Amino acid sequence: KSRRIWTSLVIIGGAAALATSCGPREPEEAADVMADETQTAPASAPTFSYDATWPKPLPNNWALGDVWGVAVDSQDNPWIAHANSERIQALLEEEGKELAPPIIQFDDEGNVLQAWGGPSEGYDWMEDTFAAEHGMFIDHEDNVWVIGGGTRADGGVTLKFTSAGEFLLQIGENGKTNGSNDQQLLGGPTTAAVHPDTNEVFIADGYTNQRVIVFDAVTGDYKRHWGAYGNPPDDGPAEELSPDGPAPQRWDPTHCVRVAHDGLVYVCDRGHNRVHIFETNGTFVDEVFIERETPAPWQFDLENNVYLNRTDPGPGVGSTSMVAFSHDPDQQYLYVGSATSYRKIYVLDRLTLEVLGATDTRGGNHEMTVDSAGNIYTVDGYSRWPERYLIDTTP
Repeated sequence: KSRRIWTSLVIIGGAAALATSCGPREPEEAADVMADETQTAPASAPTFSYDATWPKPLPNNWALGDVWGVAVDSQDNPWIAHANSERIQALLEEEGKELAPPIIQFDDEGNVLQAWGGPSEGYDWMEDTFAAEHGMFIDHEDNVWVIGGGTRADGGVTLKFTSAGEFLLQIGENGKTNGSNDQQLLGGPTTAAVHPDTNEVFIADGYTNQRVIVFDAVTGDYKRHWGAYGNPPDDGPAEELSPDGPAPQRWDPTHCVRVAHDGLVYVCDRGHNRVHIFETNGTFVDEVFIERETPAPWQFDLENNVYLNRTDPGPGVGSTSMVAFSHDPDQQYLYVGSATSYRKIYVLDRLTLEVLGATDTRGGNHEMTVDSAGNIYTVDGYSRWPERYLIDTTP
């Protein structure tokens, strides 16, 4: 039973820098509120500003596809995962560029260190389609996990590689799924996280299924799974988010999973603007809604590569796409990155789940990660470019 339920208030503040040619353009009518790079927030909460210097242009006449995944290794080198699509192919033709390999490692200055990935013998790479390379995670041994399937309804995989790209493990299969209570197959997995204390991999599964599923991170043996509130998932129909009515009893979609140092497991229910918190065994601990009563202000126009003001009711694609933790040993702050509909990184006190502040971002925050200095790396999928937000260290 939940210890507490917090519902956040609307966080108001200035926005980050306008998008450059590497990212989506901003609507003209929003320009007057998109001028400031640094958000205001209570003195106790970290603040961030957009770093326009990172990353540097790619070598080899390469260009990126839709960038969905981002992670940082033990040496503070950022990695990204990006995907191909018909839209990307058309853009590459216009630009006279070649698509870079799907997994890229950068250094702190934004230079490419290595790039690899794609289909090969011995494993199923993600299907070549929109949002296929959907998420990534780098574990305590610097192994690189790539999660694919994204919006596909017919299975998906979670793949484990060494940092040099040597294949180690596959969970799930492309083209095969069997519902949220199957112990081997996945259904639209979104991302994953490895808990170093137990060396278990937690998979957010996902767009088709409605659960978190846990496997041994070395052998791939099934351990356990659960749905919203720690209940067995029933794969029922999607539920609408009510601003003040009963909380939905399912996830839609199960869009993130991350494990804190203290063993608490955080799961993003993106379409319902909330984060669920569990013990590692699936025991429900708490939930927090983020802007539950606030209609989504943004939408992304894929055809024209631009953000537009949204006037429809409801949360759009949601305010809780990804979570990350502050870099201090106790991970005092929980960072919640919204999807394209809200374009914010919210800062919460991880103990009380109180919303302390927020940073407006150039785009959505499909996946994000924090380096040892406290800087946030984030990607929104549609902008085709990863971003870095520097933590404000001014006393």
